[in-house]
Amino acid sequence: MITTVEQVMDTPLGPLRLVASGRGICKVAFVPDTVQPTGGREADDTAPATEDGRRILDMAAGQLTEYFAGERTVFTVPLDLSGTGFQRAVWQQLSTVRFGQVVAYGDLAVALGNPAAQQAVGAANGRNPVAIIVPCHRVVGRNGNLTGYAGGIERKKWLLRHEMATLF
Repeated sequence: MITTVEQVMDTPLGPLRLVASGRGICKVAFVPDTVQPTGGREADDTAPATEDGRRILDMAAGQLTEYFAGERTVFTVPLDLSGTGFQRAVWQQLSTVRFGQVVAYGDLAVALGNPAAQQAVGAANGRNPVAIIVPCHRVVGRNGNLTGYAGGIERKKWLLRHEMATLF
């Protein structure tokens, strides 16, 4: 069993739940309105992975704070993502989309060498476990329309406006 640690941090878009293993960030997700933030908890303080996980959580929280302050455009915190090979390939490709830029699902499919995989790319994008750090909010529809976002379309709009404003 992998030991993880977690915390909830406040952001301009509401609370974010961060989960880390000793290898990297496993999850960054908006806390649903029906769940009250816990302020964080640790699974096992004696495990060496917990110390590493806490260090990684602190790094991620710091980088996210800098992002929301307009001071960070690239994340360097290590990731520990679980998913299929295809999902991980999509998430890796998403990580190449630069701050303030957008890309269409079809563009990601072409970049992955499978232009017909637009729907599969969309499904993998929707399963991204690490919001903001793996920037699934930067993916738009073929005609530039904003499409679904696990955190809600209003948060997606906010994130894109924030990035554009930070660039200028």
